[in-house]
Amino acid sequence: MQLEDLGVIGNCQYSALVHRSGEVVWCCLPRFDSEPLFSTLLDDENGGRFHISPANGELGIQRYVRNTNILETIFQTESGSFRIIDFAPRFLQFGRIFRPTQLIRIVEPIQGTPRIAVACEPRRGWSKKQPQVLQGSHHVRFEGFASQLRLTTDIPLSYLSGQPFTLTGRQHLVLTWGAPVEEPLAPLCERFWNETSRYWQGWVKQCDIPPLFQDKVIRSALTLKLHCFEDTGAIIAAMTTSIPESAGSGRTWDYRYCWLRDSYYVLSAFGFLGQSQEREQFVQYLLNVAGGAPGLNLAPVYRVDGSSSDLEELILDGWPGYNNERPVRIGNAAALHSQNDVYGEMVLALTPIFLDERMSEERSPAALQLIEKLARKAVSLAGVPDAGIWEYRTEWKPQTFSSLMCWAAAYRMANIAERHAPDVAAEFRAAAGRIQGEIIDQSWNVAKAAFVGHYRGEDLDASLLQMARLRFLSPGDPRLNSTIDVIHKDLALGGWLHRYSLNDGFGKPTVAFIICTFWLIEALAAVGRRDEARSLFERIQSALSPLGLLAEDYDPAIPRMWGNFPQTYSHVGLIHAAFAASPAWTEVL
Repeated sequence: MQLEDLGVIGNCQYSALVHRSGEVVWCCLPRFDSEPLFSTLLDDENGGRFHISPANGELGIQRYVRNTNILETIFQTESGSFRIIDFAPRFLQFGRIFRPTQLIRIVEPIQGTPRIAVACEPRRGWSKKQPQVLQGSHHVRFEGFASQLRLTTDIPLSYLSGQPFTLTGRQHLVLTWGAPVEEPLAPLCERFWNETSRYWQGWVKQCDIPPLFQDKVIRSALTLKLHCFEDTGAIIAAMTTSIPESAGSGRTWDYRYCWLRDSYYVLSAFGFLGQSQEREQFVQYLLNVAGGAPGLNLAPVYRVDGSSSDLEELILDGWPGYNNERPVRIGNAAALHSQNDVYGEMVLALTPIFLDERMSEERSPAALQLIEKLARKAVSLAGVPDAGIWEYRTEWKPQTFSSLMCWAAAYRMANIAERHAPDVAAEFRAAAGRIQGEIIDQSWNVAKAAFVGHYRGEDLDASLLQMARLRFLSPGDPRLNSTIDVIHKDLALGGWLHRYSLNDGFGKPTVAFIICTFWLIEALAAVGRRDEARSLFERIQSALSPLGLLAEDYDPAIPRMWGNFPQTYSHVGLIHAAFAASPAWTEVL
């Protein structure tokens, strides 16, 4: 199974991955970090499955209904053609967003009399136990789950065991977690389909986009939105666990949680898109997390409900893994790390509330108090050894990127204080200057002609490309331009970038880390080298899947994507890079 053959649907409550065979290969209910019902992504033989497919097993062609998260899979067979429409309902109802935990699948013939097979066989999470199956007149109930799980359909129930049958008209299947369908099925599905399509197309119309790379940005925006858990405001890193970073690497992690760092980058991307609701919701999530963190000792990663006490990293026996790439992990040891950059990223996430008058209604004494505490914490941690942005599982060192984010926190807090807390403005301005001087003194490597990954070190780190967008040095500073060029040259991999080249305890990375190349594009544009940035963006578009989706890693030699999917970081990077490399609308209209 290849990631390029997967589409994603969701509604900001849950998500599902659909293979172009017509099978739902991954779906956790009732939320992103729950146990999976459908899991053939990680166990092709014994994982739960939900497939609608040609009787002979032919593969289809996938596409999204334009500017929506509604997925269409079209099959051509000897006996005829048909299509599947997959979506999770989401639309405005009674003045609020309606996002039920429902998976709707509509299948209809296009031409001829296609023969299809349908089977819905969920499993009880990580145990993979088969539930008891009880049939009603037009539904099947699966027993043993935390909530009622029911498949309601107008397909004859006798056909749901995978027995091929002839598709003669439009048929509907609705999988519900919790409240079952209690109204006529066909009109409900048609209404939900139309309303969901209208919602997503309306949301896209409200997005700002750059003149170039429009389709790529729109698809990335829609994908990022699906990573938002609307109930609490959390934003997850990816929808899957244990897809390896590369073949045979053993680098398999669970990304179905909220990394505070990732959330900042997503909010920044939504800022480019002109969408602010996600920031409002994330502020509430952060206030909740901070309220439960004595001394504001934030963990890097939390569950979508804001908890972090049960994220112990475990290896599951009896799971062969994605394409037999063991191990399968749940939980994430990063929850126990010290990652000092996270305080800076939280300050950056909150800064627009106090500097952008469009967000003045979000200002509150609690939010101002929180951002000041976060900034003080960041200042105190500059130069302190930590696991860093890459979550090293070797000896911790003072990471340059972590200190860079501590500087960013002090610098932005000084700007905020000048407007809203003038008595502390000078304090934070001085702190920013001190940390900036320390980074230059400790991390500028004369022999490399570049800033390096940790204090007094020699290894390059692609995360330092963000010095440009953070305005750590002026665009014309030769040290900044030299760092960009050296990273571009020394971390190159087939037109892409490694994140670093050192041995991190699992060996040296062998594939490109997708966001790093987008950081390079953004850095080139920030220092005035926009033509180079645009040319690079044009070259790397080939990595996108046919649906415009991105994983975490990319092997340009094959070429093939690796890592958890879809990846928040990668799509954030694409949006930032597209806006940076594109001209302004005033230059093209």
